[in-house]
Amino acid sequence: MGLFSSLAEKLGNVFSKITSRGKLTEGDIKQAMREIRIALLEADVNYAVVKDFVARVSEKAVGEQVLKSLTPGQQVVKIVNDELVALMGSTNAKLEVSSKPPTVIMMCGLQGAGKTTFCGKLASYLVKQGKKPLLAACDVYRPAAINQLQVVGKRVNVPVFEQGAGDPVKIAAAAVKEAERLGHDTVIIDTAGRLHINEQLMDELKNIKQKTSPVEILLTVDSMTGQDAVNVAKTFNEELDITGVILTKLDGDTRGGAALSIRSVTGKPIKFCGTGEKPTDMEPFHPDRMASRILGMGDVLTLIEKAQNAVSEDEMRKMEKRIRENKFTLEDFLTQFKSLAKMGDINEVVAMIPGMSKANVDASQIDERINKYKSIILSMTPQERTHPEIIKSSRRKRIAAGSGTTVQEVNALLKQYDQTREMIKVANTGKMPQMQQKVIRQKRRFR
Repeated sequence: MGLFSSLAEKLGNVFSKITSRGKLTEGDIKQAMREIRIALLEADVNYAVVKDFVARVSEKAVGEQVLKSLTPGQQVVKIVNDELVALMGSTNAKLEVSSKPPTVIMMCGLQGAGKTTFCGKLASYLVKQGKKPLLAACDVYRPAAINQLQVVGKRVNVPVFEQGAGDPVKIAAAAVKEAERLGHDTVIIDTAGRLHINEQLMDELKNIKQKTSPVEILLTVDSMTGQDAVNVAKTFNEELDITGVILTKLDGDTRGGAALSIRSVTGKPIKFCGTGEKPTDMEPFHPDRMASRILGMGDVLTLIEKAQNAVSEDEMRKMEKRIRENKFTLEDFLTQFKSLAKMGDINEVVAMIPGMSKANVDASQIDERINKYKSIILSMTPQERTHPEIIKSSRRKRIAAGSGTTVQEVNALLKQYDQTREMIKVANTGKMPQMQQKVIRQKRRFR
């Protein structure tokens, strides 16, 4: 299941009805708006937000310019897309940086929202930006919370400041002093959470805020809790005046309510979203890209960024050189499969490819096939990887036995490799248009 798959499917059904018609009447648009309203409410979007959203879209969609245009259905889709982007904040809200280091980032949220894990992800993200963060363990109540932060810090190679189960306000202030002493430019304070909001928690957070003067107060909310997440964000914002929200667990069964409501209800932007368990499973929140994914149009920019993060510049240069020289081997093919695995959940990757979120693609089958292909290549000798033409019948049987696959699967891999190499050769000779025509003809033949 892709991101907001249920909502995306329902909106896709609405749009396919209106885009298939040459002309639209006001009645057609009213019916479409009713269906969009139901889809958003079922996705647990705040009622007031849905009401305003549908009113804005309706007002623009029933205009003469839209109804009399050559493609009224497409115009309505564009209006919905633009309004979704505006609803989520229009642009990516970047982290603020203090004019005098260290920049203090205070993380808060209820227990179970993924706050401590996200502290590590944020630290890892900042290291990649050239920063030198320090994590501060100020959750002194939850058993093993300090230890969890230390484990998280070790994973991303970022130090953790802790003073045991002392006064969290004093620990936070001491962490900032320690950062100044050791030359850390950022302090990420992991504060305590509770199972529910209470006065004691809020007083403690206000005191930490007063003592450390954070430039960012980021609230982590569990996106799977929908309207509950929005209510939590509203209360924390009223008490603490947060600067932004982090949506965690967007890889789970997320209906979309939190992502589409939080900005309207709190007036504060979503700055990041968590999409998995690994330290790299986080993305800056881009409203335009998220709207594109919700509407099943893919997200090419995030896909490119994931690919760039998965492959080092040095590896990229070597691969480009080998491709230019027509020296693409099975070793290079293996490198590509490994890079794809580094890009994260295959379901997410597939959903980012335009058109693929609507296609009937079983991402788990793709994942399984990639793992089999990796096993097959790893069962080959170095000579076989660089000279696949020597892999005849007896070698194929040996490779299949060694990789726990079948001869047919070995044949399928070699065929795919040959096709990839042929495409590279064609691209290098500048004959791509002819190749595209050939592919189109083949597709027609198989219909």
